[in-house]
Amino acid sequence: MAAEERAGRIGRKRSFIIGAALLSLFLGALDALVMTAAMPTVIADLGGLHLYAWSYSSYFLARAVSLPVFGKLSDLFATKRLFLFSISLFIVSSVAAGASPSMEFLVVSRIFQGIGTGGIFALVYVVLSDVSPPGQRPRILSLASSIWGIASLIGPTFGGFMVTWSSWRWIFYINLPLGLISLVSVALFFKEFREKPKTIYLDWLGTLLLSVFILAVLLLAMMGGREFPWYSFQTVLLAIFILVSGMALYRTEKRAKDPILDFEFFKYPSYALGNAIVFCASFSVFALFAYAPLFLQGGLALSPLHVGYAMLSLSIGWSVGAFIVGRIVHWLGQKNAVLTGAVLLIAGSGLTLNFSNATSMAECFFIFLISGLGMGFISLSTLLIVQDSITAKDLGIATSFHQFARTLGGTIGVGVCGGFVTSHLLNRLKDAGKIIPETILGQLQTSMENLLQAEFQALIPPDVRIILQEVVLNSVSTVFTIVFAVSLISIGLALCLPSKNGKKED
Repeated sequence: MAAEERAGRIGRKRSFIIGAALLSLFLGALDALVMTAAMPTVIADLGGLHLYAWSYSSYFLARAVSLPVFGKLSDLFATKRLFLFSISLFIVSSVAAGASPSMEFLVVSRIFQGIGTGGIFALVYVVLSDVSPPGQRPRILSLASSIWGIASLIGPTFGGFMVTWSSWRWIFYINLPLGLISLVSVALFFKEFREKPKTIYLDWLGTLLLSVFILAVLLLAMMGGREFPWYSFQTVLLAIFILVSGMALYRTEKRAKDPILDFEFFKYPSYALGNAIVFCASFSVFALFAYAPLFLQGGLALSPLHVGYAMLSLSIGWSVGAFIVGRIVHWLGQKNAVLTGAVLLIAGSGLTLNFSNATSMAECFFIFLISGLGMGFISLSTLLIVQDSITAKDLGIATSFHQFARTLGGTIGVGVCGGFVTSHLLNRLKDAGKIIPETILGQLQTSMENLLQAEFQALIPPDVRIILQEVVLNSVSTVFTIVFAVSLISIGLALCLPSKNGKKED
């Protein structure tokens, strides 16, 4: 009887810590989504239109850089303390963002929010992996993917509701009570399961070089083809900087006693291929997330509500796919789960090649759902493969690097496809310059996102609107071709996965 009571207490504690970890993940995911609806109101209140993009970019860059750093730190120090620090930083910076007196202050607050969120995203999967009962890790980790789906459902609506009925500041203030619940639960119930090294070597130089390298890669992906042409002095300079910093990082990490990024891991096929596959899948799916709305609204003239429904199917598919994998991977097998996801992703992206001005809303919903299911299968199964390819003492950096590979793939996918779309659109608009009024042409050349604004579309004469829709359809079709090609690479890599993982020895 005493043993049953003890098992019951352990089970309840485990449930509390899983709930707290998922709540913190939900807050981070929600924070990334609510800003879209609120930013026009924020700009109207604070001014600083020139910093509009940096309210997103600063947060995203800080999050991406901190992911592998927190992952490595969790292998060296107490995960509980790091998790509490990340949640606390997120809460404090959220309150600061809500109280922002200016856009400059908001951007700085968003940087610290990004660091806190990066820590949460890196550590939540480590925590869930640590507390999972034997054989239950896939099931527990699949819950994290479901949280992303829930956040996708709630985020934009919640942001619009707050702006309409309260104040934009509450999209940040709401993190305080919810964050405190997560913070207290982690503090009370989390127990460290992994042993940490007694002697610690902090790889400061490696951390600095890795951060610089990541920032340079992301800046090139985010700004290349938009802020400056691909064939420009800025592009060449950034490319040289990436090459030099990458070489310096490699040489530094090969000599480090305990490197923040152990290149020896990449000698193990499961580790290297698992990260490469999720990179390619993220490239494809996030490019669809970014440019399918342009096709739907700018090309098919669907309403923003219908666009939201269509894109929601991508998020739902991702969540459902991961949820299914968490429950069948034990008999399906990790490699087969990856292959299934790759086939679904290829099927979905292949069907987008047939998109035209006659494509229906139902077709879009179904096709994006298939693509999302594929990403759900791939994201969780590759995470399990990467985790199983290394020893428990390196769980943190392996798990966080998988998250980073996903982030990097998505960023490069959006950046590369954005460059193609922008250049194609501009060239086609120049060809149609005699038909399209200069005022409309000028606004489009300034920002292609104007095509998604109802106010801008109302200014376009019907005959010009038809021409613009055709231009958009032709331009975004380039994205669908690139997405399909990268999806083919993902299945090629999946076929190379070994049936069983080889682990790095202690």
